[in-house]
Amino acid sequence: MCNMTFEETTGDNSTERMDSVTQALEEVLSAALPQGCITVGVYEAAKSLNADPDNVVLCLLAAEEHEEDVALQIHFTLIQAFCCENDINILRVSNTRRLAQILGGVKPGAEPTDLHCVLVTNPGSSLLKDPALGKLNRFCRDSRCLDQWVPVVNLPDR
Repeated sequence: MCNMTFEETTGDNSTERMDSVTQALEEVLSAALPQGCITVGVYEAAKSLNADPDNVVLCLLAAEEHEEDVALQIHFTLIQAFCCENDINILRVSNTRRLAQILGGVKPGAEPTDLHCVLVTNPGSSLLKDPALGKLNRFCRDSRCLDQWVPVVNLPDR
């Protein structure tokens, strides 16, 4: 069942909603990081997804718009297919620099390519009850109702 009306997908409500989703994403990442619930990197994410997909609550695929790495796009396609098969919500994130700021300290000296795939896992019930995660889950569900299977979140520079 979709909760988003046509009016909410266009105009001022859409901007407000996207700001709210962006804030929720930042809250989820900030809460998950100190709990050790973040997996960073395409290879590490693939291993985690293969080992325990039921533990993953969100998958972020990050790349700049101008990035045309064919191998990365193939990895994204495979990860998206796996996430769809296992009912894992996926968000496409632009602005990898801002994502790196939010996840600052994940891996000291990490290369920017490490942030192309980020998984949020659930250590227990605390993260599942997070209202920000609930907002992201609703946004993903509503986007799927509009045939946007991998919605894009534009992280603003700060």
